[in-house]
Amino acid sequence: MINLTKNATNAVKRFIEGLRISVQGGGCSGFQYGLALEERITDKDVIIDNAGLKVVIDSENDSLLAGVTVDFIEYIDGAGFKFENLNATASCGCGNSFSC
Repeated sequence: MINLTKNATNAVKRFIEGLRISVQGGGCSGFQYGLALEERITDKDVIIDNAGLKVVIDSENDSLLAGVTVDFIEYIDGAGFKFENLNATASCGCGNSFSC
């Protein structure tokens, strides 16, 4: 199961009711994460209720996202979502892509 911290959940809930988290091929290490506002849910999707926020995951990405924690961090010069994947065997220097 994927976990979102309270900060990440609250940040998303300010804007939408559902969030799709995906994994796509690309980046320096082979895979990269994707976030999208979701309006359409299919029977192939896994739905996780996270403190009232619907997290939508394509069933094909379920194993790549198992155990991932998503946080929302605010810095002096900006803010953004951070992914922590304990299953990743490698990641790029900027932390935006990974391999398993």
